[in-house]
Amino acid sequence: MGKSSSDGMSPSDGQKAYQADVKVTEDQPGVIQDAVFGEITEGGPNFRGVGLGGTFVLMTKANVGLGILQIPFVFMTIGLIPGIILLVAMAILVMWTATYIQGFKLNHPQVYGYADIGEVLFGRVGREVFSAVFVINFVFVSASAIVAVSTALNAVSMHGTCTAVFIAASAVVGWMLTSIKTLGNITWLGWVGMVSILASVLTLTVAVGVNDRPAAAPQTGPWDKDFKLFESATAVGGISAITNVLYAYAATPTYWGIISEMRDPRMHNRMMAISVTLCAALYIVIGSVVYWFCGKHVSSPALGSAGVLLKRICYGLAIPALLVSLCIYAHMAAKFLFVRILQGTKHISQPTKRHWITWFGCTTTVVGVAYILGSAIPTFGAIVGLIGSLFTPQTTIIVFPLIWWHDHWRYTPKDQRSYRMLAVNVFILVAGIFFVVGGMYAAVTDLIKTGSTNGPWTCADNSGSVPAA
Repeated sequence: MGKSSSDGMSPSDGQKAYQADVKVTEDQPGVIQDAVFGEITEGGPNFRGVGLGGTFVLMTKANVGLGILQIPFVFMTIGLIPGIILLVAMAILVMWTATYIQGFKLNHPQVYGYADIGEVLFGRVGREVFSAVFVINFVFVSASAIVAVSTALNAVSMHGTCTAVFIAASAVVGWMLTSIKTLGNITWLGWVGMVSILASVLTLTVAVGVNDRPAAAPQTGPWDKDFKLFESATAVGGISAITNVLYAYAATPTYWGIISEMRDPRMHNRMMAISVTLCAALYIVIGSVVYWFCGKHVSSPALGSAGVLLKRICYGLAIPALLVSLCIYAHMAAKFLFVRILQGTKHISQPTKRHWITWFGCTTTVVGVAYILGSAIPTFGAIVGLIGSLFTPQTTIIVFPLIWWHDHWRYTPKDQRSYRMLAVNVFILVAGIFFVVGGMYAAVTDLIKTGSTNGPWTCADNSGSVPAA
């Protein structure tokens, strides 16, 4: 199928253009010319240092961490079989849309994030609208990570101090990690986070299997786990389950930053497919086992489903992973602002005073706003539902039919257009809009209910470790 873009490039022309932008010049062998970061020199930060292993772990860790903690709760809401079908279907949908990233990046090498996508699609207005959506989305995800870390600290310490203190401490540590300059230097944290979250969820899986009963079940006498293959969920419950699963695959927006710092961006789709497939398999296995042993007594997040001691152990093991999730998303948002401010100047790739002031200003702003949001909505499930319904469909689903339209329809001769692909992308667009509208209703309903028990800047325990006063 033929294609042309607004600048008249074919797919092969786009690859050549991208390769030209990242080549090492003959007269300056130590300098790489990049369409986003300009001249990358040996003395400055290496913005093209992410290899295949780093790509895989950053993509996987961006998904596995916060989302997996809601999967057993999804099974409890809609039943095991619908839950598995939903996980597989959403993985296919997200994987399909994410394949658009590589081709669009190769044809438009100047694209770093959503602002650039908006500018390519709709000009200056699109740039500003897409910028707002991207930054707000990632700041909210960072806020949910701060809340998750505070929940873990509450669980480990048995609510050792005011939750507001734990949220502040989480934000400070998160800011320190976020301020690491390049994704290449963050990849090792990705591996630490992967080991951390896998150790935590595997410990949880074993714990709920060997324990007599989950923590939320009656601790004396007979109990019924009420395990169901199919569950008659309410409309709000069903939509919440969909948005929670979508949130579990919501790392797609991070792929734009990752592909921009990859050594070979042509390997993006391969590593993405491996990562999403692994995530889906992990979600199904962990979610099924935990739901089988806990039934209707699954906690949200799932790490609370074990007994008191093992709950503290699981949360303790998960703290590094949750901090890494905070680091990745806050770093991406800060890097986006950093590139937006300094792109086209020497300061973007040279360690000048303006370079460092801008960078630390961006990280402080992102983490600071995330801290305020985390303090205002200090309950994990409510903030996940809000993000999953309002922002995730826009950045994970809705934008990609628009990308396809621009590169494969907008400037393509009528006799070369694919109406089959048009139908596919219209379906994807409609699904994304449904997720936003239906999900917002469910999220707001849940948020109102949650707000009646946990107000902003609360000292109340958000981990369920101690009885409410």
